[in-house]
Amino acid sequence: MTTVRPDRIMNLANAFYDSCVLFTASDLGIFRQLATTSPADVAAVAAALELDPRATRLLMDACVALGLLTQEGGAYCNTPEAAAFLVPGAAGDLSGAIRYNRDVYAAWGQLPELVRSGQPVEAPAIHLGDDPARTRAFVMAMHGRAMGIGRMVIPMLHLPEAGRLLDIGGGSGAYAILAAEHRAGLACTMMDLPGVVAIAAELVEAAGLADRVTCVPGDYHTAEFPPDNDVINILGVLHQEAPEAIIDVFKRAYAALKPGGVINVLDMMTDATRSEPAFSALFAVNMALTTTNGWVFSDEDLASWLATAGFIDFECRPLPPPMPHWLATARKA
Repeated sequence: MTTVRPDRIMNLANAFYDSCVLFTASDLGIFRQLATTSPADVAAVAAALELDPRATRLLMDACVALGLLTQEGGAYCNTPEAAAFLVPGAAGDLSGAIRYNRDVYAAWGQLPELVRSGQPVEAPAIHLGDDPARTRAFVMAMHGRAMGIGRMVIPMLHLPEAGRLLDIGGGSGAYAILAAEHRAGLACTMMDLPGVVAIAAELVEAAGLADRVTCVPGDYHTAEFPPDNDVINILGVLHQEAPEAIIDVFKRAYAALKPGGVINVLDMMTDATRSEPAFSALFAVNMALTTTNGWVFSDEDLASWLATAGFIDFECRPLPPPMPHWLATARKA
């Protein structure tokens, strides 16, 4: 007889404890402080960050329990993992990227309302231009995330040594920046909403690539795409679109490519069951909470839509861990 235990259910119920400890320690600067003054005791960290000593001890001990800090004789240090990914400015810094997860935490608390109404619980326009502060926070968080993803993904893409690249829904410009760095002969154009593009232009300028990466304001739902591109990238964009909108974007992308040109699509995807991989199924809920048409489509869906738009030679594969994305390519005849 199989014994059923409650452990997994209770771990699911308590999972937000871990997230909140991570978000709080990152936001308050615990990992940044220990990167400069490690090892340090609670009193020193609390004084430097102007925090309550007792509550700081509770938070830091929770970080030890989660494997983010070590503690010996009352002195705390970042673990190698925290030093690599949670210290601002580190090569693998994810501290900006995880702020997106923190910002949607409140939306997840309203999941019952989404299921009752079928409508997002947060207006997407808040972080896409209507609220400048939220837009900047969102774009900067996505920039950190995209730079981490892009360093792995860009070398995998079909990119010519020279020519023209169009990045549709280019966000912070991270993928266009990395593509320009990867291919010195590539002229890149990225398109996104005006409030987003204004911030992307700052980041492109800071990267020293304003002469090779052009930031064009435009809503990809309706904007005319610049013509004669050798490659078009649509990276991490389509999980917020309905099928008919995706097909329309693909048809206009097809028209904007030179004969033989390539389209690269990076996104969360599931298999035909729509429940595997598990993270993609959960991410679909996240997108539905914050966007009108948010979801996660399957690789079979994508193949059908690209074929409808006229593309041939479709290929799609999940990226290796820890990447949760799938990468697809197709070609204009």
